[in-house]
Amino acid sequence: MAAPEDTPRPHHQDARNPVLPGFHPDPSVCRVGEDYYLVTSSFEYFPGLPLHHSRDLVHWRPIGHAVDRPEQLALDGVRPSGGLYAASLHHIGGRFRLVCTLVDGVRRSGTFLLTADDPAGRWSDPVWLPEAPGFDPSLFVDDDGSTHLLGTRQTHRDGRTEIWLRAVDLDRGVLTGEEHVLFRGALVGARWAEGPHLYRHGGYYHLVVAEGGTEHDHAVTVARSTRLTGPYENNPRNPVLTHRHLGLGHPVTGAGHADLVRTPAGDWYALLLASRPYGGGGHANLGRETFLARVVWEDGWPVFNPGSGRLEEVTRVALPPHPWPAADPVDHFDAPVLGPEWNLLRTPRAAFHSLAERPGHLRLRLLPQTLAEHDTPAFVGRRQQHRDFTAEALLDFAPAAPGEQAGLAAFYDPGHHVRLLVDRDAAGGRLARLTVREGGRDTVRAERPLPAGPVRLAVTARGQDYTFACGPADGAAAALGTVDGRILSSRHAGGFTGTYVGLYATAPHPTTTRADFDLFRYTAL
Repeated sequence: MAAPEDTPRPHHQDARNPVLPGFHPDPSVCRVGEDYYLVTSSFEYFPGLPLHHSRDLVHWRPIGHAVDRPEQLALDGVRPSGGLYAASLHHIGGRFRLVCTLVDGVRRSGTFLLTADDPAGRWSDPVWLPEAPGFDPSLFVDDDGSTHLLGTRQTHRDGRTEIWLRAVDLDRGVLTGEEHVLFRGALVGARWAEGPHLYRHGGYYHLVVAEGGTEHDHAVTVARSTRLTGPYENNPRNPVLTHRHLGLGHPVTGAGHADLVRTPAGDWYALLLASRPYGGGGHANLGRETFLARVVWEDGWPVFNPGSGRLEEVTRVALPPHPWPAADPVDHFDAPVLGPEWNLLRTPRAAFHSLAERPGHLRLRLLPQTLAEHDTPAFVGRRQQHRDFTAEALLDFAPAAPGEQAGLAAFYDPGHHVRLLVDRDAAGGRLARLTVREGGRDTVRAERPLPAGPVRLAVTARGQDYTFACGPADGAAAALGTVDGRILSSRHAGGFTGTYVGLYATAPHPTTTRADFDLFRYTAL
């Protein structure tokens, strides 16, 4: 007797979206045998271009970053939501190849290539492609073995763009041959046709494009041609996936920027981005996340999630489950290096953190750079990945003068963040101060004296209510104040990133004072 269609078979499983929660936008995926590798955008964060590995397209484990050495490229001074835009990941000629664009770099900008024998290992220094205009590059290998670079360039200030293609010699790192403009968008007056990827299927070259901007009107559109250089025929059913018609109140918005992958059995799937706003008004504090969709081919065109045509909360995947060991919610800072979940802001030119000076602790130097600047402050943060969560840290810190501060921060950008910091008061004691920065202006919300000794600092988010608490390390933290978290979203602040929660230390003057964090715990509620 056949199993009911809604019963998972041993070689099937149900994937719950998003498969990569939190700020993981612009996914690009490639398959090598039965292994899948994924890269996402990272903008001003370092290490940059996070990489994940999966055996089933459902469970993803972090394996490192493609940009993890300060000497690779300079994120110094890059503006918020500038930096490393959408990368594209490929396995060509037995090596992994990654092509990306550094946008609005202070020292250098433009498109570059990275290579690696192992995506979890060391990636090369960048090979710059100064003849490649624009952004959102990707690679395509034709049946004859020739390799081509696609990209997007803006043609009008109002967001109109065009997708171009040119042959590339990956070994020499140079573009060759004639440039061809392939596409300018599927819809009349199309804006921000970008993120191109090419695939061969059924005798056609299929061009998959993101269109409409990366907010509510985002969409996936498709065109095809029998010739690589075109002309490309517009799919009459475009857009093939979008949530723009579902209204501003839909729980998943901004679906787009898809990359397709084929399994060894011949099934097709797409990894793409979308956001989950909450708290009213379209505020998506978690940023743009990575979702999974099924793809089938009908009449020579790709159909996304047939039967619904939208992203689904649960997606059936025709691959056996391959989960990875669950990550420990507590970091005791016992490892010799920070785990892949941690990031800094921009390129660190001098070491400000240590896991060796006081074993079992993350030690931060107090830097004059602050979270309010386009610089590299002493901040070590991780993504907020759940609407409801608790994050807490144990801090051993004795400020020697007023202005020497250390503690916990919920960060979106230099103009929008919340700081719960320990400072020295005028009488020589310590206090905890809760400060909200909105639109570039600081407002102190609450202060509380602290006893001597290590302290516990915490933030608990339930929806858009972020409650900050503090107290002695050996006791419970008591609430100090609740902040409206909607200031920590792109809807309010602009930009392309998501909220981070992390550890921070600063002082306006040179000091030998250090801040030692004993542990950091992040738990979904």
